[in-house]
Amino acid sequence: MVSAGAHRSDLIAQDILGYLREHEQKDLLRFLTCGSVDDGKSTLIGRLLHDSKMIYEDQLAAVEADSATVGSVGGDLDLALLMDGLKAEREQGITIDVAYRYFSTARRKFIIADTPGHEQYTRNMVTGASNCQLAIILIDARNGVRPQTKRHSYIASLLGIKHIVVAINKMDLVDYSKDRYEEIRDHYMECGERLGITDPFFIPMSALRGDWVVEPGENMDWFEGPPLMDYLETVPIVADQNLEDLRLPVQLVSRPDLDFRGYAGTVASGVVRPGDEVLVLPSGKTSHVDRIVTFDGDLELAGPGMAVSITLTEDLDVSRGDMLVHPANPPARSHDVDAMIVWMAEQELVPGKEYLVRQSNRTSTGAVSSVQHRVDINTLETEPAPTLELNEIGRCTVTLDQEILYDPYRRNRHTGAFILIDRLTNATLAAGMITEDETGWTATPDEHLTRHLSEITGNEREARYGQKAVTILLTGLTGAGKSTIATALERRLFDRGRSTVRLDGENLRLGISKDLGFSSQERSENLRRASEVARLVNDQGLICIMAMVAPKEHVRDMARDLVGPDRFVEVHLDAPIEVCRARDTSGLYAAADRGSIPQFPGVTATYDIPANADLVLDTVDNDIPTCVNRIVEYLVERGDLNPRRTSAE
Repeated sequence: MVSAGAHRSDLIAQDILGYLREHEQKDLLRFLTCGSVDDGKSTLIGRLLHDSKMIYEDQLAAVEADSATVGSVGGDLDLALLMDGLKAEREQGITIDVAYRYFSTARRKFIIADTPGHEQYTRNMVTGASNCQLAIILIDARNGVRPQTKRHSYIASLLGIKHIVVAINKMDLVDYSKDRYEEIRDHYMECGERLGITDPFFIPMSALRGDWVVEPGENMDWFEGPPLMDYLETVPIVADQNLEDLRLPVQLVSRPDLDFRGYAGTVASGVVRPGDEVLVLPSGKTSHVDRIVTFDGDLELAGPGMAVSITLTEDLDVSRGDMLVHPANPPARSHDVDAMIVWMAEQELVPGKEYLVRQSNRTSTGAVSSVQHRVDINTLETEPAPTLELNEIGRCTVTLDQEILYDPYRRNRHTGAFILIDRLTNATLAAGMITEDETGWTATPDEHLTRHLSEITGNEREARYGQKAVTILLTGLTGAGKSTIATALERRLFDRGRSTVRLDGENLRLGISKDLGFSSQERSENLRRASEVARLVNDQGLICIMAMVAPKEHVRDMARDLVGPDRFVEVHLDAPIEVCRARDTSGLYAAADRGSIPQFPGVTATYDIPANADLVLDTVDNDIPTCVNRIVEYLVERGDLNPRRTSAE
């Protein structure tokens, strides 16, 4: 039996069905304990369970018996033995593998993951942390912040764990010193800022003695915060869910009879209701939700974590592996992604070697095409690396044979995570978190900076120049004619009395972007810099012409948003890759074929053909003057070239 008071609910004795309904409605918090070796992780969990009356009596008796033979706290009860169940763990007094415990209180249900502290078991820690919402970073008050503390904090941040508790443990061994607690707290804050951990919750405690774990205790009355258990019961986690981006991977097509076709799956994020328009990916077909079916009946709404079957108003070809999303905010699509990879195998990563890539509910073949850098966990600095070895973390580019649907991991854990699997042994080799390769796009300027506005209005500039400010992005494969047409367009507009600025991708790389290479991330940054310049140019009333490959559609969309959708024109210069190769006089395609230029769109990386370009020009059937004429005509139709300036034309 469980010790009295385990769930602290009178209903369990009076109304068992009512108790079960109450229990089902509690939210669930998954959390892990991590930190350096011997910081007291297993002891802390044991103390949480013991003082909360969450231990079965036979378990407690077994721990009491084992404490006398393999315990590490003298003759006292060794609560760490509750978690360290492996023989090797008990013999050595360490945690080797992840151990899980489940319990509940009157307020909330919990799943605890006790993860190893040794560096050699970093992969186990990643496994335990992958589904957690909160991490307890333990620090031995005698030792302070250690390298493994930083390592686990970095991994927790990398895995997108938003709630960090820094438990400064073993305060009984430093005489419950407030000064020592504040010293460690300030040191961790300095490290945490570099890791992106902005608001951790600090708490002093003694897991062995029970101070500030479940009850406040009498030894640190200077601490004004709540005990750890109170914090775990009240930390807000509902707001952590992504309710904006509907992602419903189809796991099964259900056909119990001729009159029913349902698409079953678990809602990964977002909310769906009957009547909602949904887009089926990758096919691109649209329909509307007819019903949301569950075992207990139809629902009016389904959200994250709910297993449902969706029926549609139209019969579409929807298969296992497809995804239902809202048309307004689909996921990104690509054959290659940038990701932070934690390598978990004894053998080192081999760039170019084919692995199985399992992401969401789809499995494809892929390879790590390049390792961009490796992270030194101790200094948090990046360093060049040809490969990754056991427990190392690095930023890599992964290229797949099938297009995947994904979101950045920090936005959506389900669609932003993947694992690499050995094709022969079926062993899991690595865990990957797809990154936002647009760090500069989303960066927040310093709060002390102020944008200084001009006293000259846009209307005044339009009247002066006889034109509206607009940015024209010419995008296409290398050799499609971007630079040639951009130069001719500049000439045409200048001869007609217009004021322009031309931003050529190659020219940018000789100056403002000379520090950038050609990875997906660096191409994104190159377009961001050009777009920032284009916005400034437009603010001055000038027309900006950008000639850039810009291979990723979602990055081009961000450029449109940055410049302003009303003054952005995307022109796709369409030419078959065979024609582009024939036009190439610089030998770029040949170099890409040899592997000298990694991630070259059209050869070793994909080019996302614009789905919603404002203008598409076939540069094979149309010569340069014709293409320029089409662009000018389009600008006139938009009203960007003011017809009042006839004297200059």
